[in-house]
Amino acid sequence: MHSQLAKKILDFCLGAGASFAEIYEEETRKSYLSLKDNDIEGASASIIYGIGIRMLYGTEVLYGFTSDPSEDVLLNIAKNLSLAKKQTGIQQAQFGENADFVSFSKNNFKDPRILGQSYKTDFLFAANTAARINSKIVQLEASIADSVQNVNIWNSEGLQVSDNRARTRFSVNATAAEGSERIAAHEAPGALGGFEFLDTLPIKDLSVSCAERALRMLSAPYIKGGHMPVIMGNAFGGVIFHEACGHPLETEAVRRQSSPFCGKLGELVANPVLTAIDDGTLSGVWGSLAIDDEGMPTQRTVLIENGILKNFLSDRVGAQELGLPLTGSARRESYKYAPVSRMRNTFIAPGESTLEQMIASVDEGLYAAKMAGGSVNPATGEFNFALEEGYEIKNGKLCDAVRGATLIGLGHEILPKISMVGNDFELAAGMCGASSGHVPVTVGQPSIKVDSILVGGR
Repeated sequence: MHSQLAKKILDFCLGAGASFAEIYEEETRKSYLSLKDNDIEGASASIIYGIGIRMLYGTEVLYGFTSDPSEDVLLNIAKNLSLAKKQTGIQQAQFGENADFVSFSKNNFKDPRILGQSYKTDFLFAANTAARINSKIVQLEASIADSVQNVNIWNSEGLQVSDNRARTRFSVNATAAEGSERIAAHEAPGALGGFEFLDTLPIKDLSVSCAERALRMLSAPYIKGGHMPVIMGNAFGGVIFHEACGHPLETEAVRRQSSPFCGKLGELVANPVLTAIDDGTLSGVWGSLAIDDEGMPTQRTVLIENGILKNFLSDRVGAQELGLPLTGSARRESYKYAPVSRMRNTFIAPGESTLEQMIASVDEGLYAAKMAGGSVNPATGEFNFALEEGYEIKNGKLCDAVRGATLIGLGHEILPKISMVGNDFELAAGMCGASSGHVPVTVGQPSIKVDSILVGGR
C-alpha cells in the first residue's frame, strides 16, 4: 500500500468527523512442523495479508478490515464506518502531509522462509530420541513454529512506520504412563528471532527434563489440600501474576471499571518486597516488540514498585479516557482486530532471598516447582491453576513429590501475602488471549513465598 492512498483514506476519515484515524497493513508468513511418536505428524505453511482501518470518535472505536488492498474497497470500508457514526461536530484533526516514513526493521535473524521445513526435522527427532529414557515414556510430541511478520502503520497524526518481526518457538511434551495413570510434562521456549534461536537451544536437555518430570509425578501421591504457605517456582510461575494481576492492570479493564485496581494508583497494593514490571524492549525475548501495533515505541513500564501501584498498561483509547501516558502496549493478533492494551514481557522483579531460605522458613507447606494450565476471571482476579510439579515442605525441608495440587485465590489478595522474593529470576514464553486475539507474551518471576493460599487436592 502506498502512502498517497493511505493519506487519501485518512483524509476521508477525518472529513467524516473522526478525531483520529489509523491504517494497519500486515503480511505474515507462518510455518509449523510437528512430530509424534517417532514420525512427522503434520506440516503447514500460510500467508496472511490484510489491512485494517480504525476510526476514533473520542474514545468510541469503529473498525473494519479486508484482504483486498484496492482503493475502492478500502474507501468503501471507511465510508461504511463513517455511516455507523453520526457526525456531531467533533473537532477534526489534520493529517501531516510531510511526515517521514520510519522503519523499525532492525532485527537480524536467520530467516525460516529461506531455510524451509526440512531444517527443523533434525531438532524434532533429537528431542524424540533424547526423551525416551524409560519404557514408561509412552508418548513424545514435539513441534517448531515460526513466523515472519511485516507491518506498516499510518495514522492521522502523521505517523508512518514499519516493523519486521520474526518469532520462533520449540515445544516438547512427554507423557509417562503406568497402568491407567498418565502424566504429561511440557516445555515451550520461544524467542523474538529466527532459527538462530534453535541453534543455541538445549533441545536434548529440555526433552530429558520433561521426561524426568513426568516420571517423578507419575509415582507421586496426591496432595491433601487446605490453606498453607506456598513457595511458587520461578519462570512460568509468573503466569499467575500475568493472568490474575496483569490483565486487571491493562487500561482496557480499568476503563471499563472491571479491575480491582481501579482508583488505586499510588496506593500500597502488595507487600513492599514486590516490584512488578512489563518490558517490551528486552532483546530477543518472545514478547518483545520494537513498536506496538499502534506504531508507538515500546518501553519498560514499572507497574508495582515496592508494593505501590505506579502505572497501568495503556493503548491510545485507554490513555485518552483515563488521562494516562502511552506505554506502547497496544497489541493485536492480526489485521482482523483493533488494538487494545495488552501485556508484553510481564514479570515480578528479582529479590534478595534464596530458594533455600524460603523453603527453610516453612514448617508445613508446598513447593509449586512448575505451574501448568488454569483459568482466571479477569474482572475479579480469581484464579485456579494446576501444578505440573510439586513437593511437600515439612520442617523447613523439601520432601516427597506430590501431584493433583491446584492453587486457588484472588490475585489482588495474594499480592500482600508475598513475603519473600527470590534471586533466581527466569522468563518463560506463552500465548495470551483477549479481545484483540492471541498474542505472544512472556511471563516470569523468581521463586516467591506466599504466606497463605488455598491449595486444592484430594
